[in-house]
Amino acid sequence: MARARLTTWLRYLRAGDLFVLAAAAAACVASFVLLWRGEQPDRAIVRAGGQIVAELPLDRAAELTVDGPLGQTRIEVEPRRARVVADPGPRQYCVRQGWISRGGAVAICAPNQVSLSLNGGGNSHDSLSY
Repeated sequence: MARARLTTWLRYLRAGDLFVLAAAAAACVASFVLLWRGEQPDRAIVRAGGQIVAELPLDRAAELTVDGPLGQTRIEVEPRRARVVADPGPRQYCVRQGWISRGGAVAICAPNQVSLSLNGGGNSHDSLSY
């Protein structure tokens, strides 16, 4: 039954219709690739215990060690990206997250109460903050 409906519908398509469908699909893919980049951050903000400990520019390399309740967390910054290198937390989620490079990205080391976030480059909204 469904196959018969599809065959009937496909019979009415012409070459121009297929071209329009292909162009629309290509435009959707191109929009996704070109526009879904997120903002380019200009600084890394490091917090410990909810307080800002440091704001590091993302235009040069730097390293920072932050003290938390469990021990020290090491943070590394390179041009346009940052990461948590080492953390005394048991599961190492923030370390395994690796390099973060998009504006608004956050690496949270919850047991040690340390977080790393990338900010700057303009206001962006996601589904949570909209």
